[in-house]
Amino acid sequence: MDKQQLFENIKRKKSFLCVGLDTDIKKIPEHLLKEEDPIFAFNKAIIDATADLCIAYKPNLAFYESMGVKGWIAFEKTVKYIKDNYPDQFIIADAKRGDIGNTSAMYARTFFEELDIDSVTVAPYMGEDSVTPFLTYDNKWVILLALTSNKGSHDFQLTEDANGERLFEKVLRKSQEWANDDRMMYVVGATQGRAFEDIRKIVPDHFLLVPGIGAQGGSLEEVCKYGMNSTCGLIVNSSRGIIYVDKTEKCAEAARTAAQEVQAQMAEQLKRVINNQ
Repeated sequence: MDKQQLFENIKRKKSFLCVGLDTDIKKIPEHLLKEEDPIFAFNKAIIDATADLCIAYKPNLAFYESMGVKGWIAFEKTVKYIKDNYPDQFIIADAKRGDIGNTSAMYARTFFEELDIDSVTVAPYMGEDSVTPFLTYDNKWVILLALTSNKGSHDFQLTEDANGERLFEKVLRKSQEWANDDRMMYVVGATQGRAFEDIRKIVPDHFLLVPGIGAQGGSLEEVCKYGMNSTCGLIVNSSRGIIYVDKTEKCAEAARTAAQEVQAQMAEQLKRVINNQ
């Protein structure tokens, strides 16, 4: 999926919502535990309930890898189900990979060849040769960690060098030598508020994957005010705030209601972008 196709989906659905599939066997409704594959059964219910309201799904690999082979099978089945039934969805493998070049090449092969996923999150700490193997695939995206939502982001990402440049700003500037806004996005946490202003000065045209609204306390209105650009430029993720709203047999219905509430807010925020087209 290219950048224009992604924007067309956003305009058509009046949404830039990504539903995070952070599926924990210990948190899904009890009635699903009798299923042959409880994780996939839960994911399928959530996907069917929300697919018309969102433009992306983001399975977090840690939740699947924690269950070993069974979890990986559920992850593969989830990806296939989305691709077969909702092919307009942008799929993000939230894997945060990043290693020396030959290892990164194997990670890239896993997600882009074996699973044919649209994008993968990548950690930039080891530099260019750990990222570029992911950029050798046409129509695939690297989503580079830039400024995250967690408290520990202050430990490194916000530290300044002698010239006053913060580490996340250095990541943004340097990585643009590796790919343009047709191949690379950035992770920026919703809780970072007005930092989006500074980020847009460096990467005005890139899409940003924004976790942290809902359960983590980020403000959608603030993210849009400082982070939205002429092609929206945002993919805003909500995980717990949608998939775990209800833990009964009505979990899918409740997830849909939660997604509808977010989508309605997004539709309002998108008016100025769509009206200017």
